[in-house]
Amino acid sequence: MINIALLGCGRIGQVHARSLMGLEGAQVAAVADAMPEAANALAVRTGAKVMEVEDVLASSDIDAVVIGTPTTTHYDLIHGAARAGKAIFCEKPIDLNAGRIRDCLAVVEQHGVPFFIAFNRRFDPNFRALKSQIDAGRIGKVEMVTILSRDPSPPPIGYIKTSGGLFRDMMIHDLDMARFLLGEDPVEVFAHGSCLVDPAIGQAGDVDTAMVSLRTGSGKLCQISNSRRATYGYDQRIEVHGSAGMLRADNVLTSTVEVSDAGGFTRAPTEPFFLERYAAAYTAEMQHFVEVLTAGTPPNPSGIDGLKAQVMADAAQASYEAGAPQALDFS
Repeated sequence: MINIALLGCGRIGQVHARSLMGLEGAQVAAVADAMPEAANALAVRTGAKVMEVEDVLASSDIDAVVIGTPTTTHYDLIHGAARAGKAIFCEKPIDLNAGRIRDCLAVVEQHGVPFFIAFNRRFDPNFRALKSQIDAGRIGKVEMVTILSRDPSPPPIGYIKTSGGLFRDMMIHDLDMARFLLGEDPVEVFAHGSCLVDPAIGQAGDVDTAMVSLRTGSGKLCQISNSRRATYGYDQRIEVHGSAGMLRADNVLTSTVEVSDAGGFTRAPTEPFFLERYAAAYTAEMQHFVEVLTAGTPPNPSGIDGLKAQVMADAAQASYEAGAPQALDFS
């Protein structure tokens, strides 16, 4: 049995706890949080022991940690876990600074511990099926990828101020998905952004509406559309155009029931937000992590994927600020 400690018992920590409780071969052995009431509540649900982070890292009974704490804590936790020989499952982003991410990857490599970055959308059943069709050559060679990702409403302004901005916080998922589907690294990014949803977001120094174009060395193109507002629900769609056809993954709805009457055809709304939309993906990514630890296979996505997504997000922010394309350098 693999003993896993959850570092962070907030919303995402609770999601990962639910996933682990439904899996064989692993268990939530310990929980830790800066807020004792959060740790105690999750301990009751999981049967885990409440521990301080330092005690988790020092314990020989803990095999791995799931880092679901605020981004500003990731750097120190990754260094501590790696030095303690613990396998690491880390929520995105690893850090908001690419140089500090490289430091994290260096200590992980030095100590030889598995490191998984939680880009959960790669594990969505619909997106994985789409990727499998690409890999099988169903639409020939990929030429264009279109990714649409729009939240139903903006997060609180307090969150906006500490998030790193839309490109680093929200779009980073889509930038990783672009690499995943294109099959090669982009070499150039061109970003546009506006504040159309809430003036307070602009006053906080961020944008709430953005579009990014990516180009790879072979000429493949990708367009990403992000908005902090979608009046019709959580919008998550992908289209991939290739030399022999097209693949499309539509929104997941709350029901498959469609009503037909004199007014037309009416379908159910989309899933309300990411916890519902990506519930299966969260379980699948944790299953992958457990399999990595059981079989000793490399984690995928890895820390390098986290670094590259951050480099792309940084370049998108720079492109928006400069109003010009930016070359991508992953070295």
